Amino acid sequence: MSGGGEGHSLDLKAITHRFGDNVAANAIDLSIRPGELVSLLGPSGCGKTTLLKIIAGFLRQTSGDVLLDGQSVSHLPANRRQVGIVFQNYALFPHMTVGENIAYGLAARRRPRAEQEAVVEEMLALVQMGAFRDRLPRQLSGGQQQRIALARCLAIRPSILLLDEPFSALDKNLRLDMQIEIKRVQQQSGITTVLVTHDQEEAMSMSDRIAVLHRGNLEQFASPTEIYDRPASLFVNSFVGTANLLPGRLVTGQGGGAAVQLSDGMVIDTGQPTPLPSGSDVRLSLRPEALRLSREQGEGGIPATVATAMPIGPSILFEVRLANGALVKVIEERAGRDASDLAGNQVFLFIDNRRVSGIFPASSA
Repeated sequence: MSGGGEGHSLDLKAITHRFGDNVAANAIDLSIRPGELVSLLGPSGCGKTTLLKIIAGFLRQTSGDVLLDGQSVSHLPANRRQVGIVFQNYALFPHMTVGENIAYGLAARRRPRAEQEAVVEEMLALVQMGAFRDRLPRQLSGGQQQRIALARCLAIRPSILLLDEPFSALDKNLRLDMQIEIKRVQQQSGITTVLVTHDQEEAMSMSDRIAVLHRGNLEQFASPTEIYDRPASLFVNSFVGTANLLPGRLVTGQGGGAAVQLSDGMVIDTGQPTPLPSGSDVRLSLRPEALRLSREQGEGGIPATVATAMPIGPSILFEVRLANGALVKVIEERAGRDASDLAGNQVFLFIDNRRVSGIFPASSA
């Protein structure tokens, strides 16, 4: 089985894994396209690390199959799967130079010295670290060490690249730089990549698609935009991004465009289909960006009071209190306003009906 070149497909078929009575992965189906970067996203204990180990061959699943380019690799040990891994701690050899670290996998495979030299130069150019070939890992910054770990991984021409929480040891500014860098390298190399992370912003910014996991179950597998705008479950809605949940009752439902009557009597015509029957108690999900505030009442304005106003870069995060006591978050452009002057103002809240992100049963966990 040879790696490198164009991306390879990766399929997980009904992967289940149990640790005693604990189901760490419950019949997971994923089909990852060649050259795609997919994130396994979820909180601790959701099953993402279990899936990573199963893909790598470090852990044998209880049932199900792992396929690479349509061929089962479940019977193959880790060293025969052509899978490369970048770990959280980079795992560089401290006594070896940058060049020697990158060449390690090739040397272990007894590749000719000339080939090793050529690949080391190629990888150093790919990660833009050509001037650091003779340095030791302790002479590098955290971001530089991560680039070398990535270069060492890619040097063996893996079919699949696995990234295990690769940014967790970096500070915020460096994390963003390295996200951009790894995305550039991934796109340039065309390698199919699986990123394990608990950081929603990381997954949203880097991924072609995201698999959201919760308690061993696959909640949703879709593009970042679809997951944010149309979460498939209340868990996805709450875990990815910030959402307001307003209680209401479904006026129309079951296939047609759903309309929800809020507690103050206002009816929100969402235009979204729903399987829920009319009369159901529901929770209407609204992202903060789907709301706006005005001092003018206008049609459809809901009376509110600004409880808190916090500047966040070019935006202001408002928390407004409705007449029923509910607190709702709203994000607007700052537009020269001073957030400290806005608290306590009487305003009206307007909802963009087209941007309702979900309608969930009131009984949802």
